[in-house]
Amino acid sequence: MNLVRTAMLLAFMTVLFMAVGYVIGGRGGMMIALVMAAGMNFFSYWNSDRMVLRMYRAQEVDERSAPEYYGIVRDLAQNAGLPMPRVYVIDSPQPNAFATGRNPQNAAVAASTGLLQSLSYEEVAGVMAHELAHIQYRDTLTMTLTATLAGAISMLGNFAFFFGGNRENNNPLGFIGVLIAMIVAPLAAMLVQMAISRTREYSADRRGAEICGNPLWLASALRKIAGAAHVIHNQDAERNPATAHMFIINPLSGERMDNLFSTHPNTENRVAALERMAGEMSVGSTPPARPDNAVRKSRSVPRTGWGRGGSEPPKGPWS
Repeated sequence: MNLVRTAMLLAFMTVLFMAVGYVIGGRGGMMIALVMAAGMNFFSYWNSDRMVLRMYRAQEVDERSAPEYYGIVRDLAQNAGLPMPRVYVIDSPQPNAFATGRNPQNAAVAASTGLLQSLSYEEVAGVMAHELAHIQYRDTLTMTLTATLAGAISMLGNFAFFFGGNRENNNPLGFIGVLIAMIVAPLAAMLVQMAISRTREYSADRRGAEICGNPLWLASALRKIAGAAHVIHNQDAERNPATAHMFIINPLSGERMDNLFSTHPNTENRVAALERMAGEMSVGSTPPARPDNAVRKSRSVPRTGWGRGGSEPPKGPWS
């Protein structure tokens, strides 16, 4: 996302915020909402990455505590020509990952324990390359700011339910305005999230495949993550649905189809695009090997174990 598109997005979300403020308290409520939105935009720009990482209780790791995972990110960042991001692990059985940060110099990537435990070495590389593509395209600023503002708009809509119908306030639209604030504003914020996610994922898939060198690594990973994401609940994501669009696969239960109300493109469509890309690159169709029997020839993949040495299957930095 470039600067102009980010500014347009923030302007639209700010207008939504002001509209709900108007419904709750008339012009005075609108002005209060404007001040709140301006303060939130400023605060989110500098702190939204820390807020999201804190929501998911992410723990930072380094080359000593998670040598293989950290090494994958380091070498892929070098392939992409990016500064080394901070590397985090989320203690969640659901396989998933996201990137955050206002720019490549202040970026972070996070993978769940479920992802590191259930995916092969090459599949993890494909996923992390996808997240680095978001950083390179500067999607992460837009993603984190949108998550923060969408959550705030939903919260303000709830306030409208409790305070907007009071005859003693300055609500100019009465009960109809309350319904608009409760339903339309959060829905509009959600549609913005969906539009952002559905367009950027294809671009990040393609660039991620270029970074790791094999589109089939990411294609295989997407199949596995999508198969598990709706069976294994992510409780933190369920409590913070405004952040769902940040993940590589929708972490919320119930997302099934590539329609207007899905935050991500259909997984099979993404896989098909990656397979076409593999054909264009003349990459073989053999699926990624498991890390305990793989012959690792890629320069983007280090040879050590997740933290237990190369002679044992990777178990992760938490074991």
